[in-house]
Amino acid sequence: MTVTGATTSVELREHNRARLLRAVHACGASRTRSQLTKELELARGTASVLVGGLVADGLLHEEPSAGHGRGRPTQIPGPHPRGPLALAVDLREDAWEIAACELGGRLTVLDDWPHQGSPARTLRPLGDALRAHIRQYGSRVVGVGLAVPGPIRDGHLVDVAHLGWRAVDVPALLGALDVPLDVSNDTVCAALAEARRGRMAGVRVGLHVHVDFDLGGVLVVDGRPLGGASGVGAEFGHMPLTGGTGRCMCGAVGCWGMDMGSNALLRHLGLPAGGGKGREEAQAILARGDAAARAAVAANATALGTGLAALVNAHDPEIVTLSGLGLDLHAKAAEPLEAAFHDRLMTIRRDHPPEIAPSTLSRRGPLLGAMESVFDAFLTPEGLRRWRGA
Repeated sequence: MTVTGATTSVELREHNRARLLRAVHACGASRTRSQLTKELELARGTASVLVGGLVADGLLHEEPSAGHGRGRPTQIPGPHPRGPLALAVDLREDAWEIAACELGGRLTVLDDWPHQGSPARTLRPLGDALRAHIRQYGSRVVGVGLAVPGPIRDGHLVDVAHLGWRAVDVPALLGALDVPLDVSNDTVCAALAEARRGRMAGVRVGLHVHVDFDLGGVLVVDGRPLGGASGVGAEFGHMPLTGGTGRCMCGAVGCWGMDMGSNALLRHLGLPAGGGKGREEAQAILARGDAAARAAVAANATALGTGLAALVNAHDPEIVTLSGLGLDLHAKAAEPLEAAFHDRLMTIRRDHPPEIAPSTLSRRGPLLGAMESVFDAFLTPEGLRRWRGA
């Protein structure tokens, strides 16, 4: 028997409403009502009443399943056309992207704009754009999830070393949004999305690495990225894993991220790097076929494999997943990546090393993880009562 904490029939019904919606969201709105009923161990009559109430509240809409046979068609519960939306933001070091996400995980990109790099000139226009979308969608917006490329302290103070951001109060510069705001590290968001909807689904212990201008990494246990004692986790890129001696902009010496990502590609070829500049140049290096470009890519991949081996030796994950620029490195330089990885594994791990797997979520991991943070807060009895009241 599932322990719910509910003490009255009303509380139990509210608990089951939230459970049913979470199940619809988690499966990508792909399962039939009967499948959900069985999965959640509900009586058929109870499930019918719950779905009917959620449809009446503008939270669900049912469609006949494709290819149904004779008789009454099987229904698939999915997002209501006027149902709740999460606004998800992927704030990168050179641009930001906003998407509207509906129950089930489908997202629609609304904006993708470059920014100027300074906190005020980045976050104030972003806040204006978010308020415009909130006005457009009205009460359908149940929250904003923001993925940022740096550590977060106290849930709102953000540090982005390459941009010189130090303890930037993100909510204060965004301005009032009149909906809940969740600020999370981009690697944590990407890892959460991978655990919910990607290669790490159902994995007990996994390791996720997200590569952009440099990289972040986080351990995921039972589907939950481990954020550390104060929440400032997902900073594997600032561990001295590759023997470097250069001083990172974070203040430490020898960070793994100095040898990884777009900045490292640019530095390898003697090009200016840092300050959130050079993404297009780095992509051009990846696309080139000359010897210098191939050497830069191979050096990146070797550094990636070296660091991953150290983390696997320490944490014993079942799988290692890559997102961001990690997808390109895996596709273009798998051989030096795997060679460096296997060469540095402990002997006891070489017979059965964990798979290094590119994300199946393309480059949408940070957006999808930011979305999950919003729906995690909304898909509760309290969140659903607020929706009904609105």
